[in-house]
Amino acid sequence: MATDPTALTYLALGDSYTIGEGVASGERWPVRLTLALREEGLPLEFPRTLATTGWTTDELSTAMDAAQPPLGHYDFVSLLIGVNNQYRGRSAGDYRGEFHGLLRRAIALAGDRSDRVLVLSIPDWGVTPFATTQGRDATQVAAELDAYNAIAAELCGQHGVAFVDITGISRARGAEQSMLVDDGLHPSAAMYALWAEHALPVARGLLGRRE
Repeated sequence: MATDPTALTYLALGDSYTIGEGVASGERWPVRLTLALREEGLPLEFPRTLATTGWTTDELSTAMDAAQPPLGHYDFVSLLIGVNNQYRGRSAGDYRGEFHGLLRRAIALAGDRSDRVLVLSIPDWGVTPFATTQGRDATQVAAELDAYNAIAAELCGQHGVAFVDITGISRARGAEQSMLVDDGLHPSAAMYALWAEHALPVARGLLGRRE
């Protein structure tokens, strides 16, 4: 429990990339981001995390409905979702509708403040050893994820929500052994540190607005 009565509350929504499959809880990118903001003097509570490995957009939405305790209002909300939609071969059109619904819900959970919502792009798992082992076409995975991310960026722009692109980082470094946990698919603590570093200046700007 936060000891600072002025501390900002934080809700992190997502899938394996938010829950940090294969890493300690303190190595997840939302927790790393929180720690970095705290070091800069921003009183941010550790996030309430609603995320599970394998979740798609609709599964996250269902979990939000069933959350206990129920989701209330938060000073800051992050959202990273969609890789499992692409992995399961769902259409970009389906993603558009479902992501848009989640984005609107995130804004509502942030007290209807779109400037307190942060969306991260979907990383490209197609560069990983896991994808190679599965015989997946890296070019096709990249193209499909680019389409998803373009939709997310467009919708964020429409709603005035910050969109942070970490897909380039995942493509540049995602095949490196040090950037992956043992399954050869999910990011390591080192990769999450890069994401948090990339998101930090954006989050700083959002949370610096205390009105």
